[in-house]
Amino acid sequence: MKNRGEITILDSKKNRQKVRTYFYFALILLLISDFFIPKHGHFPWEQAYGFYAVYGFIGCVGLIFIAKLLRLLVMRKEDYYD
Repeated sequence: MKNRGEITILDSKKNRQKVRTYFYFALILLLISDFFIPKHGHFPWEQAYGFYAVYGFIGCVGLIFIAKLLRLLVMRKEDYYD
C-alpha cells in the first residue's frame, strides 16, 4: 500500500520519459519483426502488415467505449445502499 508522502519511480519526469521511450522502441521492434514472422491467417486481410496491431488497438478502444456506455446503464446513485 502506498503512503501519501512516498515517491515512486514514475514521479520523475525524466523517468517517465525513459519508460515512454523504451515503450515506443519496443513497439517499433515488434512492428519490424512483423516482416519476418510468417502468418497463417484464415482470411486474406490477416496477412496485411501490422494487421494485428491495428486490430488490437481498435479492439481496446472499442472496449473502452462499450464500458462507458454500459456504465450509464449500471451506475447507481451514491446513496443506493443506504
